[in-house]
Amino acid sequence: MCNLYTQTKSVDEIAGIFRDVQMPLSFPEGVPNLEPRDVRITDQAPIVRAGALGYELVVRRWSWPAPNGKPVYNFRSEGRDFKSGRCLIVADGFYEFTAPADPKQRRKDRWLFTASGAPMLAIAGLMRTVPGIGQAFTMLTTEPGPDVAPYHSRQVAVLDPADWGRWLDHSGNAPDLLRALPAGTLTVETSMAAPA
Repeated sequence: MCNLYTQTKSVDEIAGIFRDVQMPLSFPEGVPNLEPRDVRITDQAPIVRAGALGYELVVRRWSWPAPNGKPVYNFRSEGRDFKSGRCLIVADGFYEFTAPADPKQRRKDRWLFTASGAPMLAIAGLMRTVPGIGQAFTMLTTEPGPDVAPYHSRQVAVLDPADWGRWLDHSGNAPDLLRALPAGTLTVETSMAAPA
């Protein structure tokens, strides 16, 4: 499953994208200083949530510890409606890894999935407050769509921009929104090989 994604947009770029879909953002904790980078499990990263000031951009930790101590960075969506804690994870793209095409190669092949013809992805997320950590988020997953299925048996739940507000304000129910997108929605390209 997705354990690495990329986010290179500035706060101004993210705010502009949300303005374009009539979702102006506020910054209740101040305007964050976002660095373009790949985001790894336990990193702090930008998310959008519904709050007292409307749609809010804040920075939170990706993953919380499970009872066994392992990080919960992906969470199955099937059979759940997520009555609270919904958020959008702001991303340029997400990575999936496959066994190397060349068996002599030590590193896995890394594939980058981005939005076809769109400047950004919003991945459906879930926030929780965790003792000792504070608020943290995880990515929700679903069955893979035709763009991801050749590479992995699951995929993160990428939302159509028309559904971003419905996800955050709970006017859309999870089973209707958390589904694989049609073929051609995501573009895939090979990326640098990943550590084995």
